[in-house]
Amino acid sequence: MSAKSPVLVDLKFSPATVAKALEAAFADRGSINLADPSSKGADLSHVDYALLWKPDADLFKRAPNLKVIFSGGAGVDSMMSIAGLPDIPMVRFVDRSLTTRMSEWVVMQCLMHLRDVQGHLRNQRQHVWAQQQGPEAADVTVGVMGLGVLGCDAAAKLKVMGFNVIGWSRSKKEIDGMQTFDAGELDAFLAQTDILVGLLPLTPETTGIYNASLFSRLRRDGALSKPVFINAGRGKSQVQADIVSAIRTGVLGGASLDVFDVEPLAKGDPLWDLENVIITPHDSAVSEEKALMRHVEEQIARFERGEPLQHLVDRSRGY
Repeated sequence: MSAKSPVLVDLKFSPATVAKALEAAFADRGSINLADPSSKGADLSHVDYALLWKPDADLFKRAPNLKVIFSGGAGVDSMMSIAGLPDIPMVRFVDRSLTTRMSEWVVMQCLMHLRDVQGHLRNQRQHVWAQQQGPEAADVTVGVMGLGVLGCDAAAKLKVMGFNVIGWSRSKKEIDGMQTFDAGELDAFLAQTDILVGLLPLTPETTGIYNASLFSRLRRDGALSKPVFINAGRGKSQVQADIVSAIRTGVLGGASLDVFDVEPLAKGDPLWDLENVIITPHDSAVSEEKALMRHVEEQIARFERGEPLQHLVDRSRGY
């Protein structure tokens, strides 16, 4: 019986954390961790599987016989633009923990804007006792753009909190208990939305989709008086200058941003200092390395048993 192919690992995460997770992973086949100096110049021609996040530019030349690529994250946009990307199956990372963390962040941000937490914090710093009487969740419609695993889970948990939730995706999706819209119904979707949650994958069609034109079409007569924009999808899907302008002119009443066009966000970027803008450093749902390794092990086992891989990327759609 021939030896099993080791798993090639090229993850631009914390090297120490990846190395620790690999100690207990892939026990039946081993791994080649390109972050390990001892793997420099290693022969990769025999490798069947690769677990990647922002891999080295020459990786696919060095590993020409790959059978499956596993993404180190839920998104694959950074992978799709790499020169020499082989035409083989690519699997996204879908994990209960990652999904739960994303939903926690989305629900937290919606509640912070609903209850004007930023306003309370300003009052606290100024020693001002000022009670607020805002709307309850049932008075507010949250529109979720992107109805994949993350979007559907976030929508379900927002509904538990009492929000009215609607959803948008490029193609029509039927989801019990939620009104949904497709590409041709974007205006109708936006007109009902008080809090817009962006969880779209990055594709040519979604690049820059969150812009001045879109913000101007959000609901303006709702319980929040001014709409709010929340984005934890992809930084390049938003036009940051338009967000700044929309906040300053009152087109948007607030924003929560976890992703940015260029990361880290530059120290001089005006977003840092805008009132009612909450910034987090792309940590709404960080991939947990041990869960990632288990996911890859499970998918390799399926593949080698002749079963279909799960969470396959559709190359034509880019996600």
